[in-house]
Amino acid sequence: MSEVNHVLVTQQFPEVEWEEKNSCFIVPSEKATEVVTWLKEHPAFRLDYLSCVSGADYLDSEVKTKEKNEDGKMEVTITQVPAKMEAVYHFFSIEKKTGPVLLKQRCMDRDNPVVQSLTPIYRGAELMEREVYDLYGIHFTDHPDLRRILMWPNFEHYPMRKDYVIPNDYDYEPTPHDEVIERARERRAQLEGGSM
Repeated sequence: MSEVNHVLVTQQFPEVEWEEKNSCFIVPSEKATEVVTWLKEHPAFRLDYLSCVSGADYLDSEVKTKEKNEDGKMEVTITQVPAKMEAVYHFFSIEKKTGPVLLKQRCMDRDNPVVQSLTPIYRGAELMEREVYDLYGIHFTDHPDLRRILMWPNFEHYPMRKDYVIPNDYDYEPTPHDEVIERARERRAQLEGGSM
């Protein structure tokens, strides 16, 4: 992304943040459809192809940085970084032969992550957004068919989340596998205090 192009976007949409580190746009969910429609239609971008939608999960963390204090001594500063989730989109322009342009919809409420679906603008987003919903639990408003696509319908968790715990009970899966059955046997043995 050229310097001119990302400045053009942030001038048109002051709410959009340019993340230099990852070369991507951070777009507020309520502005996502407006921003993406503009990027698709604007002659400088013509983003006519959405190649990928993925999710990202970040737990609470801290970042340590070293800085000099007034006395000239190095000091470690610790900054708390709150948990967040993101829906990440990769766009290309086939017409202009450019890309990728990365765009993130960030959600700071990790317990109830909600972002805007881009399926009304890019039909190809439908199945990719369903996959992100299924694996991360990110809800896409205005999605035409938001339901699980990889996990079975009564699966209760989101396996790509950082805090996901693999179940010990093979009955949890509709078709148990050897490794899961072995884990379940070991777990039962531990609970019963004996061996099977």
